[in-house]
Amino acid sequence: MTHKIDFYHAPNSRSGSTLALLEELGADYALHLVNFKRGEQRQSAYRAINPMCKVPAILHDGVLVTEQPAVFMYLADLYAEAGLTPAIGDPLRGAYLRWLVFYGSCFEPALVDRSLKRDPAPPSTSPYGTWEDVMNTLQTQLAKGPYLIGDRFTAADVLWGGALHWATMFKLVPETPEFRAYIERVIARPAMQRAAAKDAEFLTQLAA
Repeated sequence: MTHKIDFYHAPNSRSGSTLALLEELGADYALHLVNFKRGEQRQSAYRAINPMCKVPAILHDGVLVTEQPAVFMYLADLYAEAGLTPAIGDPLRGAYLRWLVFYGSCFEPALVDRSLKRDPAPPSTSPYGTWEDVMNTLQTQLAKGPYLIGDRFTAADVLWGGALHWATMFKLVPETPEFRAYIERVIARPAMQRAAAKDAEFLTQLAA
């Protein structure tokens, strides 16, 4: 098995966090830019990669992985030597997985409803309860700091640091002291800065 990753990415999208993770891991990856402005995500070439027309998507040894939390779990385990994932049997493993999955199962659905000014579904059917439930749960965890599962920085922080940075920038999430301090700790990391600089370059390429 090789570590070479084919990475499908659109600048200024949720796959930016995967770019940051690849940089944190020191991963060997081939970048494939998907131009959303030209609708390339819905054209047949990319539909053959991901029929859901979303990024990120990765291919590794013929295996397709989509859905951001799954991509993060896969990559962090593949590059376990980078130390961004607690190993199976590590007491921190459960909390680490919890927060990766919480992002996709609760935070994103809640954020979409919030941005569209929609009420959540009734409690018996809402995947996340209420917006307040999500925010309070997340803020309580981050108040324990400095990272999601305590003193250890993991792939989950790459995901959440980028997501909260974007969400507070667009005023979708309140910029509480806990959120602001956490975001600053994460985005100041050299790998996060490299990813942001690369994304700016990618935008220039696509605009040319």
